[in-house]
Amino acid sequence: MFRPTGFADLAGKRVGIFGYGVEGRAAAARLRDVAELVIVDDAEGVDDEALVTGRGGLDALATCDVVLKSPGIPRRRNDVLELERRGVSVTSALNLWLHDTDLDRVVAVTGTKGKSTTTSLITFFLECLGQRAQRLGNIGQPPYDPEVDTSEGWLVLEASSFQAVDLDVSPRIVVVTSLGEDHVDWHGSLEQYRDDKLSLTRASGNHVTLAADNATLHEHEAQIGGTLRYVASDTTSLATSLGLIGEHNDSNVALALAATADLTGRSVDVVRAAAEQRASDFTPLRGRLTLVASEETGTATIRYIDDGLATSVLPTLAALEVFDDDPLVLIAGGFDRGVDYAELAEALVARTAPTTLITMGNAGARLSDEVRQRRPGFTQHIASSMREAVEVARASLDTDGVVLLSPAAPSFDRYHNWEERSDDFSTIVHSLVS
Repeated sequence: MFRPTGFADLAGKRVGIFGYGVEGRAAAARLRDVAELVIVDDAEGVDDEALVTGRGGLDALATCDVVLKSPGIPRRRNDVLELERRGVSVTSALNLWLHDTDLDRVVAVTGTKGKSTTTSLITFFLECLGQRAQRLGNIGQPPYDPEVDTSEGWLVLEASSFQAVDLDVSPRIVVVTSLGEDHVDWHGSLEQYRDDKLSLTRASGNHVTLAADNATLHEHEAQIGGTLRYVASDTTSLATSLGLIGEHNDSNVALALAATADLTGRSVDVVRAAAEQRASDFTPLRGRLTLVASEETGTATIRYIDDGLATSVLPTLAALEVFDDDPLVLIAGGFDRGVDYAELAEALVARTAPTTLITMGNAGARLSDEVRQRRPGFTQHIASSMREAVEVARASLDTDGVVLLSPAAPSFDRYHNWEERSDDFSTIVHSLVS
């Protein structure tokens, strides 16, 4: 079976692009002038060039020398396995890019929560030291896009579990921020998700793995590869200076400091000092415990917080801890991908501050049932729209409190992506409080 180890190996080959979203289009742009392309997507109408998987697309892919699979297509899906049974090599464009790239300039960040923030922090800390750095992967553009110049500077790559499972080579440093439960529908089980998430640390190549010093990662140490080093949370106020809310961000800051120090050969203290000097220049990611608005209602103040990037249970649990003492209305739910909501339900019913749950979508319905089983009288509402959710949340608070959008579920039951859901929340909040 033909197994490419870089884009150069595809010259003159028949190459399938399986999945024609952002990643697929970038791969096609990279290869269009050097290879014969077969473009296939599960959906109809994504592009005039694209065949539909179930309408001849799979058979067309089977005629290819190699297929580059987009991250959204599960690695163990029957049609992917069928291609391999037919002798077609299936890999990813990101894997080929890593093979082509100077891995000493790359740091990859993965984790159930915190990877986007940590990727941003590493990039910022490098810039504070006068170094050139780019955010790539999930948080930015695909690094193999021909419009992206990766020839110089540090390359900070956010890698999802969808991407990690297709990678067989590791960069110089791999950062693991956390390990919870997510994407069970894609991976097949919680155990498989965690194994796939950590597979990047086990990829070939000499590398350091920097892991958050928490119980879950210690429990899964046998699945972690590379030269493993646990990193304890930062105990300074740097996260606060950077505008980051929550104790979990002390861990993200510590991991970013350690990665930046390892890349540059500077001490953590030197990196921290440089970051402190420019802390006001850092812009926290939207959708990560972002204050959308504060509303004065008589003697009370209601804060509206967008945590829309929390598409799994773990970040929502972290958000609840941040507002542990505040009266709270949580807006949660969305697309149901089969994760276990028991831990989140336990956390909600254990809260001592007044708490209301507003749920949306099928995932919200399951979370609501979990809460009801534990405390039948817990205050809950089912909302049919984001406007209804925000209006009910606002009316539920008659004292100081927080309206928190932290869905613990993906958005694509009614939105294209989490940004669209967060934008909807923010627009509605501003229309009500302005």
